[in-house]
Amino acid sequence: MRKPWMLILSIVLIASLFLSACGSGSSSGSGGQSDEKVLNVFNWSEYLPESVISQFEEETGIKVNYTTFSSNEEMYAKLSSGNLGYDIAVPTLFFIEMLVKEDMLEKINKENIPNLKNLNPDFTGTFADPDDEYTVPYLWGSVVIAVNKELVKKDVKGYKDLFDPEFKDSLVMPEDNRASIGAMLAIKGYPINNTDEKQIKEAGELLKKLKPNIKAFDGDNPKGLLITGEAKASIMYNAEAALAKRENPNIEIIFPEEASFLWQDNFVIPKGAPHKENAEKFMDFVLRPEISKEISEAYPYGNPNKEAVKLLPKEIQEEMSIPKDFFERSEYARDVGEATVLYDRIWTEVKQ
Repeated sequence: MRKPWMLILSIVLIASLFLSACGSGSSSGSGGQSDEKVLNVFNWSEYLPESVISQFEEETGIKVNYTTFSSNEEMYAKLSSGNLGYDIAVPTLFFIEMLVKEDMLEKINKENIPNLKNLNPDFTGTFADPDDEYTVPYLWGSVVIAVNKELVKKDVKGYKDLFDPEFKDSLVMPEDNRASIGAMLAIKGYPINNTDEKQIKEAGELLKKLKPNIKAFDGDNPKGLLITGEAKASIMYNAEAALAKRENPNIEIIFPEEASFLWQDNFVIPKGAPHKENAEKFMDFVLRPEISKEISEAYPYGNPNKEAVKLLPKEIQEEMSIPKDFFERSEYARDVGEATVLYDRIWTEVKQ
């Protein structure tokens, strides 16, 4: 017959072994793989069809928890605050530059993403991730002007035309300090990826002069006010403009005669992601040509998936297209280093 203290010790040891076994299966540490059938996605608003999420969930049994942000700054602030459980985020290249420098991303296991073969090499090996260690391209595009021609008499050719009193309290601007201030830099003929304090301040003063014409800063649904006629024009991303035109044929898309921003958004895995392999499964799923095609049909941004583009109808390919001369005079947004603080300060002043 066991003594009572021996029985108690045995129970404690068995419980400890059970808890250790449970813990060892839940995660492998930073960027570990949980046994949970869960994927936590942090993405832009109106950027991924619900149908794609449903298909992924049905095929894999992985539950997708989907959270959105309206600006790179919002995304960056949340990722900087520590591991909030996100498995995938979708930042723009110049923010990826910062995330890589600050060691905030997991390296991606490319063996888990065989559909990388479908990518156009023009969109890999970017300045933000030259060796493609941390990122997988998703979509790309440009900043354009959209005008409701039914409400506007003026012939709009570039950003400078939006200062006309005709646009008083009827202009929608992006919730994006680099795109908005960048448009002002372009008007003045300055580089868009500017680090010169004097030139950035000049652009900020010009943006303040535009304020009487600005009805709203909108990063979630900038096309909404334009479609309804509550706004006459908008500086916006190209696919947003294309979607607005689908709903209101009076909307004209204008590629500004000044320089403009180009951008590319990539999938990344934040440091310490609890379901890293699930994230890689999702990336591979999205890179299937038929799935990527479905995304472009819903949101006609530029698509780096060359096999998906081949499947798209001609009218969608036309919506996605960017004139060669516009592309050549425009710039991809880059990390501006310490000047970021100045952009942020000017942006706060403009929106007060």
